[in-house]
Amino acid sequence: MEIQGIQNGIGMAKAFPDMQKSASLGPAEGAGKFFSELVSKVNDIQIQSDKSIQGLASGQNKNLHEVMIAVEKAGISFQFMSQVRNKALEAYQEVMRMQV
Repeated sequence: MEIQGIQNGIGMAKAFPDMQKSASLGPAEGAGKFFSELVSKVNDIQIQSDKSIQGLASGQNKNLHEVMIAVEKAGISFQFMSQVRNKALEAYQEVMRMQV
């Protein structure tokens, strides 16, 4: 069995294709827009997940597996956003510790 390495979050990049456009902006504007779009996209996924849960509870949606997929997608998206936030915060703290 061959072990394959992680390929720099390629799967998450495919989940958030609109955010790759922000690379052409300036550093400050691009980062702010990236985080804003990330939070917005994760919020939309969370809302869709909540709607699918409500649909299942009310009997409108009878496919439990689709609801579970939506819930897991929302959870993974939130974890991804949290990790991006943590890495950005660590990078900021590292820059602040640098001596001039």
